[in-house]
Amino acid sequence: MHQPEYRDLQTGEFKLPWTYLHVIKDYVDMVAHLEAVPEAKAVINFAPILLEQIEEYANQVNGYLHKDHSITDPLLAALVAPAIPEDPEDRLRLVKDCMRANRDRQINRYPAFVKLVEMTEWLEQHYGSFCYVNAQFINDILVWYHLVWMGETVKLTDSRVQYLIEKGSAYTLHDRIEIVQIIGELLENVIRRYKVLAKKKQIELSITPYAHPIMPLLLDLKTTHEAMPDAPLPELVAYPGGEERLIWHLEKGVQTFKRFFGFKPKGCWPSEGGISAQTLKILGDFGFSWTASGGSVLRNSLNLPENKKPSGIHHPFKLKSTKIACFFRDDGLSDLIGFEYSKWHADNAVGDLIHHLENIAAHEPGDKVVSIIMDGENAWEYFHDNGYHFLSALYRQLASHPAIELTTFSECLKNKSVVKPLAKLVAGSWVYGTFSTWIGSPDKNRGWDMLGDVKKAFDEALAARRLTDKQVQQAEFQLAVCEGSDWFWWFGDYNPGEAVSSFEKQFRLNLANLYRLLGEEPPAYLALSFTQGSGDPAMGGAMRPGIEH
Repeated sequence: MHQPEYRDLQTGEFKLPWTYLHVIKDYVDMVAHLEAVPEAKAVINFAPILLEQIEEYANQVNGYLHKDHSITDPLLAALVAPAIPEDPEDRLRLVKDCMRANRDRQINRYPAFVKLVEMTEWLEQHYGSFCYVNAQFINDILVWYHLVWMGETVKLTDSRVQYLIEKGSAYTLHDRIEIVQIIGELLENVIRRYKVLAKKKQIELSITPYAHPIMPLLLDLKTTHEAMPDAPLPELVAYPGGEERLIWHLEKGVQTFKRFFGFKPKGCWPSEGGISAQTLKILGDFGFSWTASGGSVLRNSLNLPENKKPSGIHHPFKLKSTKIACFFRDDGLSDLIGFEYSKWHADNAVGDLIHHLENIAAHEPGDKVVSIIMDGENAWEYFHDNGYHFLSALYRQLASHPAIELTTFSECLKNKSVVKPLAKLVAGSWVYGTFSTWIGSPDKNRGWDMLGDVKKAFDEALAARRLTDKQVQQAEFQLAVCEGSDWFWWFGDYNPGEAVSSFEKQFRLNLANLYRLLGEEPPAYLALSFTQGSGDPAMGGAMRPGIEH
Protein backbone atom coordinates (compact mmCIF):
# COMPACT_ATOMS: atom_id res chain seq x y z
CA MET A 1 0.00 0.00 0.00
CA HIS A 2 1.52 3.33 -0.93
CA GLN A 3 0.57 6.83 -1.97
CA PRO A 4 2.94 9.78 -2.35
CA GLU A 5 2.58 12.91 -0.21
CA TYR A 6 -0.33 14.75 -1.81
CA ARG A 7 -0.23 17.81 0.43
CA ASP A 8 1.20 21.19 -0.45
CA LEU A 9 3.31 21.24 2.71
CA GLN A 10 3.32 25.04 2.80
CA THR A 11 -0.48 25.42 2.86
CA GLY A 12 -1.51 21.97 4.16
CA GLU A 13 -3.95 21.52 1.25
CA PHE A 14 -4.31 18.04 -0.23
CA LYS A 15 -3.90 18.50 -4.00
CA LEU A 16 -5.29 15.06 -4.92
CA PRO A 17 -7.80 12.88 -2.99
CA TRP A 18 -6.34 9.42 -3.66
CA THR A 19 -5.23 8.65 -0.12
CA TYR A 20 -8.65 8.85 1.52
CA LEU A 21 -10.44 7.36 -1.51
CA HIS A 22 -8.17 4.29 -1.48
CA VAL A 23 -8.67 3.94 2.29
CA ILE A 24 -12.46 3.76 1.99
CA LYS A 25 -12.37 1.49 -1.06
CA ASP A 26 -9.26 -0.68 -0.96
CA TYR A 27 -7.42 -0.66 2.36
CA VAL A 28 -10.61 -1.42 4.31
CA ASP A 29 -11.65 -4.13 1.84
CA MET A 30 -8.23 -5.81 1.89
CA VAL A 31 -8.21 -6.06 5.69
CA ALA A 32 -11.86 -7.19 5.79
CA HIS A 33 -11.09 -10.13 3.48
CA LEU A 34 -8.35 -11.27 5.86
CA GLU A 35 -10.58 -10.78 8.91
CA ALA A 36 -13.22 -12.97 7.24
CA VAL A 37 -10.80 -15.90 6.80
CA PRO A 38 -8.76 -16.19 10.04
CA GLU A 39 -6.80 -19.15 8.60
CA ALA A 40 -5.46 -16.95 5.77
CA LYS A 41 -2.07 -15.26 5.99
CA ALA A 42 -0.43 -12.43 4.07
CA VAL A 43 2.33 -9.85 4.17
CA ILE A 44 1.03 -6.28 4.09
CA ASN A 45 3.43 -3.46 3.28
CA PHE A 46 2.81 0.21 4.11
CA ALA A 47 4.78 3.21 2.96
CA PRO A 48 5.28 5.32 6.12
CA ILE A 49 4.29 8.55 4.36
CA LEU A 50 0.92 6.91 3.60
CA LEU A 51 0.36 6.04 7.27
CA GLU A 52 0.93 9.68 8.19
CA GLN A 53 -1.52 10.92 5.57
CA ILE A 54 -4.22 8.49 6.76
CA GLU A 55 -3.68 9.81 10.29
CA GLU A 56 -3.90 13.42 9.10
CA TYR A 57 -7.18 12.74 7.25
CA ALA A 58 -8.62 11.00 10.32
CA ASN A 59 -7.65 13.97 12.52
CA GLN A 60 -9.14 16.48 10.07
CA VAL A 61 -12.45 14.65 9.72
CA ASN A 62 -12.64 14.22 13.49
CA GLY A 63 -11.86 17.92 13.92
CA TYR A 64 -14.57 18.87 11.44
CA LEU A 65 -17.22 16.66 13.08
CA HIS A 66 -16.48 17.55 16.69
CA LYS A 67 -14.69 20.91 16.75
CA ASP A 68 -15.91 22.69 13.60
CA HIS A 69 -12.41 22.64 12.07
CA SER A 70 -11.98 22.93 8.31
CA ILE A 71 -10.96 20.07 6.01
CA THR A 72 -8.03 20.83 3.69
CA ASP A 73 -8.95 18.33 0.97
CA PRO A 74 -11.07 20.34 -1.53
CA LEU A 75 -13.20 17.37 -2.65
CA LEU A 76 -13.95 16.16 0.86
CA ALA A 77 -14.61 19.74 1.99
CA ALA A 78 -17.01 20.27 -0.95
CA LEU A 79 -18.99 17.21 0.14
CA VAL A 80 -20.13 19.06 3.28
CA ALA A 81 -19.97 22.65 2.05
CA PRO A 82 -23.23 24.50 2.85
CA ALA A 83 -23.16 26.24 -0.57
CA ILE A 84 -21.83 25.41 -4.04
CA PRO A 85 -19.12 27.54 -5.74
CA GLU A 86 -20.29 30.76 -7.39
CA ASP A 87 -17.79 30.63 -10.27
CA PRO A 88 -18.87 28.35 -13.18
CA GLU A 89 -15.21 27.34 -13.67
CA ASP A 90 -15.06 26.08 -10.06
CA ARG A 91 -18.34 24.22 -10.53
CA LEU A 92 -17.02 22.56 -13.69
CA ARG A 93 -13.80 21.51 -11.93
CA LEU A 94 -15.77 20.03 -9.05
CA VAL A 95 -18.12 17.92 -11.16
CA LYS A 96 -15.26 16.81 -13.42
CA ASP A 97 -13.40 15.60 -10.32
CA CYS A 98 -16.45 13.43 -9.59
CA MET A 99 -15.96 11.55 -12.85
CA ARG A 100 -12.55 10.10 -11.91
CA ALA A 101 -13.80 6.57 -11.40
CA ASN A 102 -13.82 3.35 -13.43
CA ARG A 103 -16.57 3.73 -16.03
CA ASP A 104 -17.47 0.03 -16.35
CA ARG A 105 -17.19 -1.12 -12.74
CA GLN A 106 -17.91 1.96 -10.61
CA ILE A 107 -20.05 4.35 -12.64
CA ASN A 108 -22.16 2.08 -14.88
CA ARG A 109 -23.13 -0.10 -11.91
CA TYR A 110 -25.48 2.64 -10.65
CA PRO A 111 -28.07 4.11 -13.08
CA ALA A 112 -28.62 7.18 -10.88
CA PHE A 113 -24.91 8.02 -11.09
CA VAL A 114 -24.77 7.28 -14.83
CA LYS A 115 -27.48 9.90 -15.37
CA LEU A 116 -25.47 12.54 -13.49
CA VAL A 117 -22.28 11.66 -15.35
CA GLU A 118 -24.02 11.88 -18.74
CA MET A 119 -25.42 15.28 -17.78
CA THR A 120 -21.90 16.38 -16.79
CA GLU A 121 -20.54 15.25 -20.15
CA TRP A 122 -23.23 17.31 -21.89
CA LEU A 123 -22.39 20.33 -19.71
CA GLU A 124 -18.70 20.02 -20.62
CA GLN A 125 -19.70 20.40 -24.28
CA HIS A 126 -22.00 23.35 -23.44
CA TYR A 127 -19.91 25.33 -20.97
CA GLY A 128 -22.27 28.33 -21.00
CA SER A 129 -24.97 26.19 -19.41
CA PHE A 130 -23.03 25.82 -16.16
CA CYS A 131 -24.63 28.94 -14.71
CA TYR A 132 -27.92 26.98 -14.67
CA VAL A 133 -26.48 24.11 -12.63
CA ASN A 134 -28.11 24.12 -9.22
CA ALA A 135 -26.85 23.04 -5.82
CA GLN A 136 -28.82 19.78 -5.82
CA PHE A 137 -27.07 18.53 -8.96
CA ILE A 138 -23.61 19.20 -7.49
CA ASN A 139 -24.54 17.78 -4.08
CA ASP A 140 -25.94 14.61 -5.64
CA ILE A 141 -22.91 14.00 -7.84
CA LEU A 142 -20.60 14.54 -4.84
CA VAL A 143 -22.56 12.01 -2.79
CA TRP A 144 -22.63 9.46 -5.59
CA TYR A 145 -18.91 9.84 -6.22
CA HIS A 146 -18.14 8.95 -2.62
CA LEU A 147 -20.67 6.11 -2.63
CA VAL A 148 -19.07 4.46 -5.68
CA TRP A 149 -15.65 4.74 -4.01
CA MET A 150 -16.87 2.91 -0.89
CA GLY A 151 -15.40 -0.57 -0.43
CA GLU A 152 -17.65 -3.51 -1.18
CA THR A 153 -17.36 -4.79 2.38
CA VAL A 154 -18.65 -1.40 3.57
CA LYS A 155 -21.58 -1.49 1.13
CA LEU A 156 -22.51 -4.96 2.32
CA THR A 157 -22.37 -4.21 6.05
CA ASP A 158 -23.17 -0.53 6.63
CA SER A 159 -26.92 0.19 6.64
CA ARG A 160 -26.26 3.95 6.27
CA VAL A 161 -24.45 3.39 2.97
CA GLN A 162 -27.17 1.00 1.80
CA TYR A 163 -29.85 3.61 2.60
CA LEU A 164 -28.01 6.35 0.71
CA ILE A 165 -27.51 4.15 -2.36
CA GLU A 166 -31.20 3.24 -2.31
CA LYS A 167 -32.24 6.89 -1.89
CA GLY A 168 -30.57 7.69 -5.21
CA SER A 169 -31.05 11.49 -5.35
CA ALA A 170 -32.12 14.65 -3.50
CA TYR A 171 -29.36 14.25 -0.92
CA THR A 172 -29.47 16.68 1.99
CA LEU A 173 -26.70 18.29 4.04
CA HIS A 174 -27.52 15.73 6.73
CA ASP A 175 -26.87 12.92 4.21
CA ARG A 176 -23.59 14.48 3.19
CA ILE A 177 -22.39 14.88 6.78
CA GLU A 178 -23.33 11.25 7.41
CA ILE A 179 -21.03 10.16 4.58
CA VAL A 180 -18.19 12.16 6.14
CA GLN A 181 -18.94 10.42 9.46
CA ILE A 182 -18.66 7.02 7.72
CA ILE A 183 -15.42 8.09 6.02
CA GLY A 184 -14.09 9.29 9.39
CA GLU A 185 -14.82 5.92 11.03
CA LEU A 186 -13.06 4.06 8.20
CA LEU A 187 -10.02 6.36 8.39
CA GLU A 188 -9.81 6.14 12.16
CA ASN A 189 -10.01 2.34 12.36
CA VAL A 190 -8.19 1.03 9.28
CA ILE A 191 -4.62 1.04 10.66
CA ARG A 192 -5.77 -0.42 13.98
CA ARG A 193 -7.44 -3.32 12.12
CA TYR A 194 -4.14 -4.25 10.44
CA LYS A 195 -2.37 -3.90 13.80
CA VAL A 196 -4.82 -6.38 15.38
CA LEU A 197 -4.15 -8.96 12.65
CA ALA A 198 -0.39 -8.48 13.08
CA LYS A 199 -0.71 -9.11 16.83
CA LYS A 200 -2.58 -12.33 16.06
CA LYS A 201 0.29 -13.26 13.68
CA GLN A 202 -2.21 -13.63 10.84
CA ILE A 203 -0.31 -11.02 8.83
CA GLU A 204 3.24 -9.76 8.75
CA LEU A 205 3.62 -6.00 8.40
CA SER A 206 6.58 -4.69 6.44
CA ILE A 207 7.87 -1.31 5.43
CA THR A 208 9.14 0.78 2.52
CA PRO A 209 11.70 3.61 2.95
CA TYR A 210 9.89 6.68 4.29
CA ALA A 211 8.78 8.62 1.18
CA HIS A 212 9.08 5.73 -1.31
CA PRO A 213 12.30 6.64 -3.20
CA ILE A 214 13.88 4.30 -5.76
CA MET A 215 16.77 3.17 -3.56
CA PRO A 216 19.32 2.01 -6.20
CA LEU A 217 18.99 5.29 -8.14
CA LEU A 218 19.61 7.42 -5.05
CA LEU A 219 22.74 5.34 -4.49
CA ASP A 220 24.01 5.23 -8.08
CA LEU A 221 22.21 6.42 -11.22
CA LYS A 222 24.50 4.22 -13.32
CA THR A 223 22.85 1.04 -11.97
CA THR A 224 20.26 1.85 -14.67
CA HIS A 225 22.71 0.41 -17.20
CA GLU A 226 22.87 -3.02 -15.59
CA ALA A 227 19.52 -3.98 -17.14
CA MET A 228 19.40 -1.23 -19.84
CA PRO A 229 22.98 -0.77 -21.13
CA ASP A 230 21.99 1.77 -23.79
CA ALA A 231 19.62 3.93 -21.72
CA PRO A 232 20.46 7.66 -21.82
CA LEU A 233 21.09 9.08 -18.34
CA PRO A 234 20.46 12.55 -16.90
CA GLU A 235 23.12 15.28 -17.02
CA LEU A 236 23.28 14.71 -13.27
CA VAL A 237 26.22 12.31 -12.85
CA ALA A 238 25.23 11.14 -9.37
CA TYR A 239 22.58 12.14 -6.87
CA PRO A 240 24.51 14.14 -4.23
CA GLY A 241 24.72 12.38 -0.85
CA GLY A 242 22.43 9.59 -2.02
CA GLU A 243 23.51 6.99 0.55
CA GLU A 244 23.06 9.45 3.40
CA ARG A 245 19.57 10.29 2.11
CA LEU A 246 18.66 6.62 1.81
CA ILE A 247 19.69 5.98 5.43
CA TRP A 248 17.53 8.99 6.39
CA HIS A 249 14.50 7.43 4.61
CA LEU A 250 15.12 4.07 6.33
CA GLU A 251 15.56 5.57 9.81
CA LYS A 252 12.57 7.90 9.44
CA GLY A 253 10.52 5.05 7.95
CA VAL A 254 11.21 2.65 10.84
CA GLN A 255 10.59 5.41 13.39
CA THR A 256 7.20 6.17 11.76
CA PHE A 257 6.29 2.48 11.49
CA LYS A 258 7.09 1.91 15.20
CA ARG A 259 4.91 4.87 16.18
CA PHE A 260 1.92 3.32 14.40
CA PHE A 261 2.47 -0.38 15.08
CA GLY A 262 4.67 -0.53 18.16
CA PHE A 263 7.51 -2.72 16.84
CA LYS A 264 10.33 -2.75 14.30
CA PRO A 265 9.50 -4.65 11.08
CA LYS A 266 11.67 -7.56 9.98
CA GLY A 267 11.10 -7.00 6.27
CA CYS A 268 11.48 -4.16 3.80
CA TRP A 269 9.76 -4.05 0.43
CA PRO A 270 12.06 -1.59 -1.37
CA SER A 271 10.03 0.99 -3.29
CA GLU A 272 8.77 -0.66 -6.51
CA GLY A 273 10.95 -3.70 -5.73
CA GLY A 274 13.98 -1.65 -6.79
CA ILE A 275 17.20 -3.39 -5.75
CA SER A 276 20.92 -3.42 -6.52
CA ALA A 277 23.89 -5.11 -4.85
CA GLN A 278 24.56 -1.96 -2.79
CA THR A 279 20.87 -1.69 -1.83
CA LEU A 280 20.84 -5.27 -0.51
CA LYS A 281 24.00 -4.67 1.51
CA ILE A 282 22.53 -1.54 3.12
CA LEU A 283 19.23 -3.27 3.94
CA GLY A 284 21.06 -6.21 5.51
CA ASP A 285 23.39 -3.96 7.52
CA PHE A 286 20.33 -1.97 8.66
CA GLY A 287 18.98 -5.11 10.32
CA PHE A 288 16.24 -6.30 7.97
CA SER A 289 16.07 -10.08 7.58
CA TRP A 290 14.25 -10.09 4.23
CA THR A 291 13.46 -7.99 1.20
CA ALA A 292 11.80 -8.72 -2.16
CA SER A 293 11.85 -7.74 -5.81
CA GLY A 294 10.50 -8.67 -9.24
CA GLY A 295 10.88 -12.03 -10.96
CA SER A 296 12.45 -10.31 -13.99
CA VAL A 297 15.31 -9.13 -11.76
CA LEU A 298 15.99 -12.76 -10.81
CA ARG A 299 15.75 -13.90 -14.44
CA ASN A 300 18.19 -11.21 -15.59
CA SER A 301 20.58 -12.19 -12.79
CA LEU A 302 20.40 -15.93 -13.49
CA ASN A 303 21.38 -15.24 -17.10
CA LEU A 304 24.79 -14.00 -15.90
CA PRO A 305 27.62 -16.54 -16.31
CA GLU A 306 28.64 -16.02 -12.66
CA ASN A 307 25.39 -17.52 -11.39
CA LYS A 308 24.77 -21.24 -11.19
CA LYS A 309 21.33 -22.14 -12.59
CA PRO A 310 19.11 -23.39 -9.73
CA SER A 311 16.80 -26.39 -10.17
CA GLY A 312 13.82 -24.18 -9.28
CA ILE A 313 13.28 -20.43 -8.97
CA HIS A 314 10.57 -20.39 -6.29
CA HIS A 315 12.94 -19.82 -3.39
CA PRO A 316 14.49 -16.91 -1.53
CA PHE A 317 18.04 -16.09 -2.62
CA LYS A 318 20.96 -14.47 -0.84
CA LEU A 319 23.49 -12.36 -2.73
CA LYS A 320 27.12 -13.08 -1.92
CA SER A 321 28.56 -10.77 0.78
CA THR A 322 25.11 -9.60 1.98
CA LYS A 323 23.17 -10.61 5.09
CA ILE A 324 19.62 -10.46 3.73
CA ALA A 325 17.32 -13.01 2.06
CA CYS A 326 15.58 -11.74 -1.07
CA PHE A 327 12.28 -13.19 -2.28
CA PHE A 328 11.34 -12.76 -5.93
CA ARG A 329 7.84 -12.15 -7.23
CA ASP A 330 6.22 -14.70 -9.53
CA ASP A 331 5.53 -12.12 -12.23
CA GLY A 332 3.28 -14.39 -14.27
CA LEU A 333 0.85 -15.18 -11.44
CA SER A 334 0.94 -11.67 -9.98
CA ASP A 335 0.26 -10.11 -13.38
CA LEU A 336 -2.65 -12.49 -14.00
CA ILE A 337 -4.32 -10.95 -10.94
CA GLY A 338 -3.33 -7.41 -11.88
CA PHE A 339 -4.22 -7.47 -15.55
CA GLU A 340 -6.25 -10.52 -16.61
CA TYR A 341 -8.47 -12.02 -13.91
CA SER A 342 -10.64 -8.91 -13.70
CA LYS A 343 -12.09 -10.03 -17.08
CA TRP A 344 -12.88 -13.55 -15.79
CA HIS A 345 -15.62 -14.98 -13.62
CA ALA A 346 -14.21 -14.97 -10.06
CA ASP A 347 -14.51 -18.75 -9.57
CA ASN A 348 -12.72 -19.48 -12.85
CA ALA A 349 -9.94 -17.01 -12.01
CA VAL A 350 -9.35 -18.53 -8.57
CA GLY A 351 -9.45 -22.04 -10.03
CA ASP A 352 -6.88 -21.06 -12.66
CA LEU A 353 -4.52 -19.54 -10.08
CA ILE A 354 -4.72 -22.61 -7.86
CA HIS A 355 -4.12 -24.84 -10.89
CA HIS A 356 -0.90 -22.92 -11.62
CA LEU A 357 0.23 -23.31 -8.00
CA GLU A 358 -0.50 -27.03 -8.08
CA ASN A 359 1.61 -27.33 -11.25
CA ILE A 360 4.53 -25.58 -9.54
CA ALA A 361 4.16 -27.95 -6.57
CA ALA A 362 4.16 -30.99 -8.87
CA HIS A 363 7.01 -30.04 -11.21
CA GLU A 364 9.62 -28.18 -9.14
CA PRO A 365 11.75 -30.22 -6.72
CA GLY A 366 11.88 -29.64 -2.96
CA ASP A 367 10.11 -26.98 -0.94
CA LYS A 368 8.85 -23.98 -2.86
CA VAL A 369 7.92 -20.42 -1.90
CA VAL A 370 5.72 -18.72 -4.50
CA SER A 371 5.66 -14.96 -3.93
CA ILE A 372 2.56 -13.23 -5.29
CA ILE A 373 3.18 -9.52 -4.82
CA MET A 374 0.44 -7.08 -5.75
CA ASP A 375 -0.30 -3.41 -5.84
CA GLY A 376 -2.69 -3.08 -2.88
CA GLU A 377 -4.94 -0.40 -4.30
CA ASN A 378 -5.18 -0.12 -8.07
CA ALA A 379 -6.21 -3.54 -9.40
CA TRP A 380 -9.56 -3.92 -7.68
CA GLU A 381 -11.57 -1.20 -9.44
CA TYR A 382 -11.28 -3.29 -12.63
CA PHE A 383 -12.93 -6.31 -10.99
CA HIS A 384 -16.67 -6.75 -10.42
CA ASP A 385 -17.64 -5.35 -7.01
CA ASN A 386 -14.09 -4.20 -6.21
CA GLY A 387 -12.75 -7.76 -6.38
CA TYR A 388 -15.03 -8.91 -3.56
CA HIS A 389 -15.95 -12.28 -5.10
CA PHE A 390 -12.44 -13.00 -6.36
CA LEU A 391 -10.65 -12.12 -3.08
CA SER A 392 -13.23 -13.89 -0.89
CA ALA A 393 -12.92 -17.11 -2.87
CA LEU A 394 -9.14 -16.78 -3.18
CA TYR A 395 -8.44 -16.54 0.56
CA ARG A 396 -11.00 -19.23 1.44
CA GLN A 397 -9.76 -21.75 -1.11
CA LEU A 398 -6.06 -21.15 -0.52
CA ALA A 399 -6.50 -21.36 3.27
CA SER A 400 -8.30 -24.70 3.03
CA HIS A 401 -6.18 -26.28 0.26
CA PRO A 402 -4.46 -29.52 1.39
CA ALA A 403 -1.21 -28.89 -0.50
CA ILE A 404 -0.86 -25.08 -0.35
CA GLU A 405 0.13 -23.16 2.77
CA LEU A 406 -0.42 -19.44 3.07
CA THR A 407 2.48 -17.96 5.04
CA THR A 408 4.66 -14.88 5.53
CA PHE A 409 8.24 -14.20 4.51
CA SER A 410 9.50 -14.19 8.12
CA GLU A 411 7.79 -17.54 8.77
CA CYS A 412 9.46 -18.98 5.66
CA LEU A 413 12.87 -18.04 7.02
CA LYS A 414 12.01 -19.20 10.53
CA ASN A 415 10.92 -22.57 9.13
CA LYS A 416 14.26 -22.91 7.33
CA SER A 417 13.09 -22.49 3.74
CA VAL A 418 16.05 -23.19 1.46
CA VAL A 419 17.84 -19.91 0.68
CA LYS A 420 19.79 -20.30 -2.57
CA PRO A 421 23.04 -18.47 -3.33
CA LEU A 422 23.39 -15.70 -5.91
CA ALA A 423 26.90 -14.70 -6.96
CA LYS A 424 25.92 -11.52 -8.82
CA LEU A 425 22.78 -9.39 -9.20
CA VAL A 426 21.47 -7.31 -12.11
CA ALA A 427 19.91 -4.19 -10.59
CA GLY A 428 16.25 -3.60 -11.44
CA SER A 429 12.65 -3.31 -10.24
CA TRP A 430 9.42 -5.29 -10.37
CA VAL A 431 8.46 -3.38 -13.54
CA TYR A 432 10.13 -5.21 -16.45
CA GLY A 433 13.19 -5.91 -14.26
CA THR A 434 14.55 -2.44 -15.18
CA PHE A 435 14.34 1.18 -13.95
CA SER A 436 12.78 2.39 -17.23
CA THR A 437 9.67 3.65 -15.42
CA TRP A 438 11.75 6.20 -13.47
CA ILE A 439 14.79 7.07 -15.60
CA GLY A 440 16.20 6.81 -19.12
CA SER A 441 13.79 8.96 -21.17
CA PRO A 442 14.10 12.73 -21.76
CA ASP A 443 11.25 13.73 -19.40
CA LYS A 444 12.28 11.38 -16.58
CA ASN A 445 15.91 12.44 -16.91
CA ARG A 446 14.85 16.10 -16.80
CA GLY A 447 13.09 15.34 -13.51
CA TRP A 448 16.31 13.92 -12.06
CA ASP A 449 18.26 17.01 -13.15
CA MET A 450 15.69 19.26 -11.47
CA LEU A 451 15.86 17.15 -8.31
CA GLY A 452 19.68 17.27 -8.42
CA ASP A 453 19.57 21.08 -8.66
CA VAL A 454 17.47 21.47 -5.53
CA LYS A 455 19.55 18.88 -3.63
CA LYS A 456 22.70 20.94 -4.37
CA ALA A 457 20.92 24.06 -3.07
CA PHE A 458 19.87 22.09 0.03
CA ASP A 459 23.47 20.93 0.65
CA GLU A 460 24.81 24.47 0.22
CA ALA A 461 22.25 25.90 2.65
CA LEU A 462 23.19 23.29 5.27
CA ALA A 463 26.93 23.81 4.75
CA ALA A 464 26.50 27.58 5.17
CA ARG A 465 24.42 27.01 8.35
CA ARG A 466 21.75 29.39 7.02
CA LEU A 467 18.85 27.44 8.56
CA THR A 468 17.60 26.97 12.11
CA ASP A 469 17.18 23.44 13.44
CA LYS A 470 13.44 23.67 12.77
CA GLN A 471 14.01 24.89 9.20
CA VAL A 472 16.48 22.04 8.58
CA GLN A 473 13.84 19.56 9.74
CA GLN A 474 11.19 21.10 7.46
CA ALA A 475 13.60 21.15 4.52
CA GLU A 476 14.62 17.50 5.07
CA PHE A 477 10.98 16.44 5.04
CA GLN A 478 10.23 18.50 1.91
CA LEU A 479 13.30 17.01 0.20
CA ALA A 480 12.13 13.50 1.08
CA VAL A 481 8.79 14.20 -0.62
CA CYS A 482 10.63 15.40 -3.75
CA GLU A 483 12.67 12.16 -3.76
CA GLY A 484 9.54 9.96 -3.94
CA SER A 485 9.24 7.62 -6.92
CA ASP A 486 5.68 8.46 -7.99
CA TRP A 487 6.50 11.75 -9.69
CA PHE A 488 8.93 10.01 -12.09
CA TRP A 489 6.45 7.17 -12.71
CA TRP A 490 4.05 9.56 -14.45
CA PHE A 491 6.53 11.61 -16.50
CA GLY A 492 6.26 10.64 -20.18
CA ASP A 493 3.89 10.95 -23.12
CA TYR A 494 2.77 7.28 -22.94
CA ASN A 495 0.77 8.12 -19.78
CA PRO A 496 -2.71 9.72 -19.68
CA GLY A 497 -2.67 13.51 -20.01
CA GLU A 498 -4.61 14.33 -16.83
CA ALA A 499 -2.45 12.09 -14.62
CA VAL A 500 0.82 13.42 -16.07
CA SER A 501 -0.34 16.99 -15.58
CA SER A 502 -1.44 16.41 -11.96
CA PHE A 503 1.77 14.70 -10.89
CA GLU A 504 4.25 16.92 -12.72
CA LYS A 505 2.54 20.04 -11.33
CA GLN A 506 2.85 18.63 -7.83
CA PHE A 507 6.51 17.72 -8.42
CA ARG A 508 7.28 21.30 -9.52
CA LEU A 509 5.34 22.65 -6.52
CA ASN A 510 7.33 20.38 -4.17
CA LEU A 511 10.64 21.58 -5.61
CA ALA A 512 9.55 25.24 -5.48
CA ASN A 513 8.45 24.84 -1.85
CA LEU A 514 11.86 23.42 -0.96
CA TYR A 515 13.70 26.35 -2.56
CA ARG A 516 11.54 28.74 -0.54
CA LEU A 517 12.27 26.83 2.68
CA LEU A 518 15.97 27.24 1.86
CA GLY A 519 15.41 31.01 1.50
CA GLU A 520 15.93 30.97 -2.28
CA GLU A 521 13.82 32.05 -5.23
CA PRO A 522 12.74 28.95 -7.23
CA PRO A 523 14.31 28.73 -10.72
CA ALA A 524 12.13 30.13 -13.50
CA TYR A 525 11.91 26.69 -15.16
CA LEU A 526 9.72 25.48 -12.29
CA ALA A 527 6.92 27.71 -13.59
CA LEU A 528 6.83 25.75 -16.85
CA SER A 529 5.41 22.30 -17.57
CA PHE A 530 8.15 19.95 -18.82
CA THR A 531 6.17 16.79 -19.63
CA GLN A 532 2.76 16.08 -21.17
CA GLY A 533 0.86 12.85 -21.59
CA SER A 534 -1.41 11.62 -24.35
CA GLY A 535 -1.24 7.84 -23.93
CA ASP A 536 -3.81 5.25 -22.95
CA PRO A 537 -1.87 2.52 -21.10
CA ALA A 538 -3.43 -0.63 -19.63
CA MET A 539 -5.30 -0.02 -16.36
CA GLY A 540 -4.86 3.74 -16.74
CA GLY A 541 -1.11 3.50 -16.15
CA ALA A 542 -1.40 3.18 -12.35
CA MET A 543 -0.05 -0.39 -12.59
CA ARG A 544 2.53 -2.00 -14.82
CA PRO A 545 3.22 -5.70 -15.43
CA GLY A 546 6.40 -7.37 -14.24
CA ILE A 547 7.20 -8.72 -17.71
CA GLU A 548 7.51 -6.40 -20.71
CA HIS A 549 5.38 -7.61 -23.64
